[in-house]
Amino acid sequence: MRAAGRAVLGVTAVAVVGVAGLGAYNLYTGLTGGEKGPGHDGAVTASEVRETAGKFLAAWADQNDMRAAQLTNDAESAVAALSGYRKDGHVSKLTLKAGQPHGTRVPFDVTADISFEDSHSTWTYGSELSVVRGRTTGRPLVDWRPAVLHPKLTAERPALRTGTADSVSIKVVDRDGKELTKDRYPSLGPVLTELRTRYASATGGASRVEVWAAGASGKPTTTLHVVAKGKPGTLHTTLDAQVQSRAEKAVAKRTGASVVALKPSTGEVLAVANSDRDEFNPALQGATAPGSTFKIVTSAALLESGKVTPGRAVPCPKTTSYQQGMIFHNVEDSENPAATFAQDFAASCNTAFVSLAGDLPDSGVADVAQDVFGIGLEWHVGVQTFDGSVPTGGGDDKAAALIGQGRVQMNPLTVASVSATAQTGTFHQPVIVPRSLIGEQTATAVRSLSPAAAGQLRAMMRLTATSGTAARAMSGLTGDIGAKTGSAEIDGQPTTNAWFTAYRNDMAAAAVVVKGGHGGDAAGPVVRDVLTTHG
Repeated sequence: MRAAGRAVLGVTAVAVVGVAGLGAYNLYTGLTGGEKGPGHDGAVTASEVRETAGKFLAAWADQNDMRAAQLTNDAESAVAALSGYRKDGHVSKLTLKAGQPHGTRVPFDVTADISFEDSHSTWTYGSELSVVRGRTTGRPLVDWRPAVLHPKLTAERPALRTGTADSVSIKVVDRDGKELTKDRYPSLGPVLTELRTRYASATGGASRVEVWAAGASGKPTTTLHVVAKGKPGTLHTTLDAQVQSRAEKAVAKRTGASVVALKPSTGEVLAVANSDRDEFNPALQGATAPGSTFKIVTSAALLESGKVTPGRAVPCPKTTSYQQGMIFHNVEDSENPAATFAQDFAASCNTAFVSLAGDLPDSGVADVAQDVFGIGLEWHVGVQTFDGSVPTGGGDDKAAALIGQGRVQMNPLTVASVSATAQTGTFHQPVIVPRSLIGEQTATAVRSLSPAAAGQLRAMMRLTATSGTAARAMSGLTGDIGAKTGSAEIDGQPTTNAWFTAYRNDMAAAAVVVKGGHGGDAAGPVVRDVLTTHG
């Protein structure tokens, strides 16, 4: 589409004549000058300056780049630059107005309408051209330089570009609108980066759009005009700045510590923190054995099967095996021959749970893990996560799975979700941004935990929190509480990983401390610190 702009030269308008005749001078002629004609020696005259400048500006304003280039002494460079000015500069309309010549120099005003995506701006500036006599043709020609297009263009940065000068500035805020930054919450560094990348277009922000002088790479060097200032976007999350701050301080006390806190009633993530602060996020992406914290899932399967009740006698020997397979033992080889199932849970007795393996089918625990607790479904949390894995197996694999060993793989996010599901009886897939923002269907479990099993499981977790292995870490906490400890053996690692998960009212949390030893001693204080954030 042609622009309507035309050049006006001097005080009075000068007719633009002879333009049609320029067709005789092709690009080759513009470069070589052809044969020198008679009567064209010496300096250019004032009338030649006015006429040549007028023809050039008229052709440029009319978007006839070839014609304009043929009126210069370097047509090849000029045609590329003029074309780039319109296309790469996103100039939709151009108006040029010449001023009074000063010798061979002609100043002119430029009004360029810039249109880039949804941004529009009118750009005005002044420039200048000079008219010289062609060395071979003797004709008056515009002395071509990048500065003709704009005075700040040079041989080193000859191109003009329009585009986004930076990405959208996004402010990430917590559930109450408080800004979350990497400086204040170091563990959130990779989380904030991923959130900004994923949801930039949904934050209401806009990038800054500029016209700039560019070198051969096309990258910005000097800003010439701001088309749109841009505006920061705001991304709302489910995080709680107070809980996050407490979580940061809790993991900072221990090497290899990670913790996640969430709301059982909704699945909304309140905090994510790791003591090791690199791009990998073990709290959300880790995949390792959860140890005895997984007995929450195992107990749910056993209680729903009707094979056991909390009060049923289930002895806790020092060692045991399943189907004459590998030997399983308890932490520090403890035993309690008169234990009930609830006491086995509270004391985290491995051998008692392994002895019940025959009461469940090979897929029994894996089925409940997925159908009730959502472990192994595809979660859409808002950032990259590992959503747990509980393979089906028999023999030693089945026995090991009952106590959270073998091929069972989880992380603090999935274990915290297990605690939350145990408290409410229903799985709510964790999310870190509003569900409406995620744009994908969040995972839904097939069913809730049966009311009877849910009540029994909560009672067992409360017993663990008040008089079992979690009692020290949970001491003095009031309200609706429940907990489970774990110590996971890892191949080639002499010291177990410490695990702890608990809920208190409408907050559930889980922590792991790599090589931490006993779950209650190492991971328990991390979870306690988080659960006491709001009193």
